[in-house]
Amino acid sequence: MKKVIKDRFFEGERPLFATKDIRLENVKFYPGESALKECTGIEAYTCEFMGKYPFWHNENARIEECLFTVYSRAAIWYSKNISMINTKVEAPKMFREIDGLYLENVKLTSAGETMWNCRDMKLRNVQAYGGDYIFMNGINIDIDGFYLQGNYSFQDAKNVVIRNAKLDSKDAFWKTENVTVYDSELNGEYLGWHSKNLKLVNCRISGTQPLCYCTNLVMENCTMADDCDLAFEYSTLEANVNSHIVSIKNPTSGYINCNSVGEIIIDEHCKKPDGCSIRTIKETSYAS
Repeated sequence: MKKVIKDRFFEGERPLFATKDIRLENVKFYPGESALKECTGIEAYTCEFMGKYPFWHNENARIEECLFTVYSRAAIWYSKNISMINTKVEAPKMFREIDGLYLENVKLTSAGETMWNCRDMKLRNVQAYGGDYIFMNGINIDIDGFYLQGNYSFQDAKNVVIRNAKLDSKDAFWKTENVTVYDSELNGEYLGWHSKNLKLVNCRISGTQPLCYCTNLVMENCTMADDCDLAFEYSTLEANVNSHIVSIKNPTSGYINCNSVGEIIIDEHCKKPDGCSIRTIKETSYAS
């Protein structure tokens, strides 16, 4: 049985330091630092956080219908088994070094530098705005229902599955490994550079110079917008694209099947001029 603390407020330094197995209901944390540091088994319901670093070094915390104001920056770091449901986060740098993170119906309005170096994450119906560099170095990420506005997302992430997402993100998926994206919209230039084993299924892609320097890129039933020029430079790939491609430049090996191509650029810098087969829907084959 958890001890219940209800309709209270706390302020200052470490007011509930190292507390175990408590339930907070309608509690406000005014300015101060590390309100719940080194705690275990915390439940927070309809609480408001206005101080910095409230949940550092926590284990088994459940946070529901809460508000993290802009003043609660860097709120949850170095923790294990954190669940957050129906919560609004206005603070940046929200999660770092978390093992076991579950988010459901969460809105992050200032998500810059959030979810760095986190492992074993599951997100359901999450929105993130201003999320530059979100998910950097993340490992084992499972996402379904996600909107992101923020650049440089998922940099160096590994073992990621994304479904039903819209990413407005320049330089997304740089140097990632083992990422699969289903039924999603990916908007932003320089998508997926230097990635390994990136797989895109039923995705719509926009932005200049997408998917260059990729190793083992797979595309299934994807479409590419009119600004997707100079695609696939120095990539090894198996691509089935159900649209026109504006231009393809110096792919390395594999094949590209598409409806039509505006321009195929094979110049003196191509590393393997005969390595990639390009075929349109009319079955006109181009050996690059």
